[in-house]
Amino acid sequence: MTTVRELAAAIEKLWPIAGQEDWDNSGLTSGGSAAPVSSVLLAVDVTESTVAEAIEGGFSAILSHHPLLLRGISTLAEDRYKGELLARLIRGGCALIAVHTNGDRVPTGTSAVLATALGVRIDSPIIPHALGGGLGIIGDIDEQTLGDFARHIATVLPATASGIRVSGGFSQRVKRVSLCAGAGDSLLSDDGVRDSDVYVTSDLRHHPASEFREQARLDNDTALIDISHWAAEWLWLDRAAAALREELPNVSFTVSDINTDPWTFTVVQ
Repeated sequence: MTTVRELAAAIEKLWPIAGQEDWDNSGLTSGGSAAPVSSVLLAVDVTESTVAEAIEGGFSAILSHHPLLLRGISTLAEDRYKGELLARLIRGGCALIAVHTNGDRVPTGTSAVLATALGVRIDSPIIPHALGGGLGIIGDIDEQTLGDFARHIATVLPATASGIRVSGGFSQRVKRVSLCAGAGDSLLSDDGVRDSDVYVTSDLRHHPASEFREQARLDNDTALIDISHWAAEWLWLDRAAAALREELPNVSFTVSDINTDPWTFTVVQ
């Protein structure tokens, strides 16, 4: 019987904890190391819906991309949602383990999976890492209009209320692509992003996006495409599950289909 300890060792082999950012909190959050593991549910987020899916489905563990305890907390009281979810997982005998930025940085990480799905021919990461891989991706697509590329993205990603937001001319030509799965506004100042025709990422805020586009008028006119954070990283779960099946063939790995994007509908003006 496979144990939580063996699951954690397989995860460490695939996505070394040394690759995570200093502020991150990947790894085992709850669960006994000797507890048996027969089935694992993969999800982007630890929410009421994914916890319910795991417990009701009899899963031994949840592997989430986003750590439940990413930010410091001072209580596990069950009138706070993190304490309530952890209590439910512990009572249900379901361990919780996260692979976050250590899953972003490997050569087969979140951005690489997104790039491949979008048809981007990968050249390099935006920011290389000493362990291999790195943050973000730079590469090329067949030259096309920005509008057509945005429409293509919409067919690849699972649908969300926020859809695909674009800053740039519909008919402008794009070939060189930079992208970062997840929140990527920290990379807006990178030369690889500024030299590309379009940058694809998530969670772009007004001021960083506006300032970037204003400067782009004087430089390369790099367009921006803002996509759902959940949708961009959900694509990686299938790749992660396949890698884990090779490491632990006696364990069942299932990707959750639950949409944990926080936005539920949009009113178009």
